[in-house]
Amino acid sequence: MTATEWITDIALVLIVFRQLREGRLDHKTFLLPLAIVAFVGYSYLDSFPTAGNDLVLIGALTAVGAALGIAGGVYTRIRTLDGNLLIKAGAVSAVLWIVGMGARMGFQTWVEHGGDDDVARFSLAHHITSGQAWVTAFVLMALTEVVTRVATIYVRSRAARTAPTRPPVLGTTV
Repeated sequence: MTATEWITDIALVLIVFRQLREGRLDHKTFLLPLAIVAFVGYSYLDSFPTAGNDLVLIGALTAVGAALGIAGGVYTRIRTLDGNLLIKAGAVSAVLWIVGMGARMGFQTWVEHGGDDDVARFSLAHHITSGQAWVTAFVLMALTEVVTRVATIYVRSRAARTAPTRPPVLGTTV
């Protein structure tokens, strides 16, 4: 992995770690991760392989990214306090984020340190035609995880902003 890849992956992980402490939900919450994935997409998605089962691989990993992103967004707490929206990533959200980002980093590190023959055999057996198919699949997995997490948080924040605030009823827990 190049230094740029490490920095990008670590930056994406740190975004969620920053949200482990409750903070104000603002434009940076959405723009920073989207700017990073725009850079990654521009840098790595120069071709889109479609031969053999390349699209199956790409679709499967993109779906995994979407599932991780939506779940991560659902397990992020959003609440209103004094007219401000606050966000806090829970443990489940952080673990899901790290699993998604870590899977890509781990796969790439494994391939670079001896796993390339295993990947080549798997690719041959499953009609995956090029290394670019793997690159595209993992990059789209990461991008989809980020975009769906941000979108889920955005939708939930809009709902939280418009939800009527009710005073607690005596004798109940909130």
